[in-house]
Amino acid sequence: MDVLNRLFEQHFHSPVERAQPLQGELGGSGRKIIRLSSEKLSAIGVLYDVREENVAFLEFSRHFRRHGLPVPEIYAEDLAHGAYLEEDLGGTTLFEFLSGHRDGATIAPEAVAAYRKVVAVLPRFQVEAGRDLNYRVCYPRASFDRQSIAWDLNYFKYYFLRLAGIPFNEQALEQDFTRLTKFLLSASRDYFLYRDFQSRNVMLRKVQNENQPFFLDYQGGRKGALQYDVASLLYDAKADLPPDLRQQLLDHYLDNLAGFLDLDRVAFMQYYYAYVYVRIMQALGAYGFRGFYERKEHFLQSVPYALKNLRWLLHNAELPIALPTLMEAFKNMVASDKLQGLTSAPQPEKLTVRIFSFSFHRGLPQDDTGNGGGFVFDGRALPNPGREERFKDLTGKDAPVIDYLNQQESVHQFLASAISLVDASVSTYQSRGFKHLMVSFGCTGGQHRSVFLAERLADHLRANSKDGVEVVVHHREQEHLNP
Repeated sequence: MDVLNRLFEQHFHSPVERAQPLQGELGGSGRKIIRLSSEKLSAIGVLYDVREENVAFLEFSRHFRRHGLPVPEIYAEDLAHGAYLEEDLGGTTLFEFLSGHRDGATIAPEAVAAYRKVVAVLPRFQVEAGRDLNYRVCYPRASFDRQSIAWDLNYFKYYFLRLAGIPFNEQALEQDFTRLTKFLLSASRDYFLYRDFQSRNVMLRKVQNENQPFFLDYQGGRKGALQYDVASLLYDAKADLPPDLRQQLLDHYLDNLAGFLDLDRVAFMQYYYAYVYVRIMQALGAYGFRGFYERKEHFLQSVPYALKNLRWLLHNAELPIALPTLMEAFKNMVASDKLQGLTSAPQPEKLTVRIFSFSFHRGLPQDDTGNGGGFVFDGRALPNPGREERFKDLTGKDAPVIDYLNQQESVHQFLASAISLVDASVSTYQSRGFKHLMVSFGCTGGQHRSVFLAERLADHLRANSKDGVEVVVHHREQEHLNP
């Protein structure tokens, strides 16, 4: 955090007053994303140790801004420490806006309008800004080439088909993969391919009282075909767009695309559904890796939506090439009892927050969960009720002690700082699927201040945490006295 704090202060000439970890929706990118703010200023800080990917994002961002595209301004960077600071685009993704403006398959006009704006901007990335982009900084590949496609297809084969227990003939499937790859590469591929053009990577914010889209997470971009990105957006699994809306948005995209090049719609559509399939396979590979392999079950919640898209494609989209083994695998996926069982999203295990009070004279509480401990807050600098005879036989759970400590401003300041830190970790731990968080408050005797602080934090978490947080309090010294 020190490097982000320094970048913020150098850019804004104001110190960071609050740091809030952001995880998106249970994301798996490995980047640490933190909203930094002072009284009237805010920015997004990113920490990531893959230099090449950071360089791609930073250079692409500056290039797109030169073309007038709505992407975040880069405020500052320190590539030696894998850190950069960018414009804060707010907290509303296109996916969240869609979720709040739909009733099942009925999408509100405001959400449709937002999607229309998004697909209308896409050709500017692909064609206008793609013409003079420096593709030498692309990471990990400069184009969506044979190697890129092979990675995606094998990701799907090994992390989804195998782990989901879908039977297939490996040699026959490889032959289908070869035919599919050859066909995909015969499309025109001289455009910028955003790579992850989906609803969680588009932010909406008010500009002159209208929702305007701003775009993120294009660091994996490379040269490729036009069809891939619009397929990514329209077949974004959890967005679950109705087929008729997908077609309306595709037509709107093509109308706008025609303003940037001499568009042959028949040729475009010849390749379109093949790119839809390869994008769905890439996404399923990611769901399988995160869900089946890494046991992060929340990623599997998207699988039923992807199967719904596959079911529609199998009935409505015919490819110009034969892929019999792959199509049979898709049919087996759609019919799989195991995968259909994922329709009811698994309930995540609760995060258990264990809060201890203790005496420093007897050492720190032990963490028996295997996590190695957690927060330890030292309350010995606070006013000590134990020094007054009237409180000698009482604890931090008794009303006279509570009243005494509640009258101390330093106690409130201490507790507010501790709560801020713990709240941020609770949010991050939940989003990453962690099961245990330990928080310990120590004082001299483990009887008054530490007990009071532990109880106040427990009250706060029980009152303010979302479902899925269990709070357990241990007053170690009191339990030792009263086993």
